[in-house]
Amino acid sequence: MSLASMNTPQSARRRRWHLPGDRLWHRCSCVPVRELCWNPVGGDLSRPMLRHARNRLPVVQADAAQLPIRDGCVPAVIAMMVHTDMQHYPAVLREAARVLAPGGLFLHIGVHPCFNGAFADRSDPNAVVVRPGYLNSYWTKEPWTNSGVRAKVGATHRPLPELLQAFVDAGLTLIQFAEGGEPTPAVLAPEATKP
Repeated sequence: MSLASMNTPQSARRRRWHLPGDRLWHRCSCVPVRELCWNPVGGDLSRPMLRHARNRLPVVQADAAQLPIRDGCVPAVIAMMVHTDMQHYPAVLREAARVLAPGGLFLHIGVHPCFNGAFADRSDPNAVVVRPGYLNSYWTKEPWTNSGVRAKVGATHRPLPELLQAFVDAGLTLIQFAEGGEPTPAVLAPEATKP
């Protein structure tokens, strides 16, 4: 799925970043980052995901919490729809901060933690009901939709303050936010920089 074809925030789709350097690290999620004037390098632990992506961009098998990249050399990092898949996402944020060059950009596009999770009843798309559980952090295999893979592979939930605090704790400076989806946001896209 491409960034432009998703129901992501308009600002994330329209914005063009002009960054020094020519490499970008992101998890293999088929993001058309070349449209952003970047030359991406994809990384994932999953060999099937790497096989899927390797005809479109250079790839490397790696743990997002231990990137095979030297300190301070990457102009941008994108984490696209991955934070619920990673139980240790704060470690991933710290690693992104480590590899980012000063002034580098970190863009997180992910499931909105306030309105998606096992606690959210989305059976009526016009009236999401938030049940008890939002305020807790946890790993679950309880699905939050009647389709998808969550019941098989599970997901991590972090309430919004905890998710945003992880950016700050990693040494990133939050600079802007966007939400996408109607009538209730399904996507959250904070943007941060490395000082």
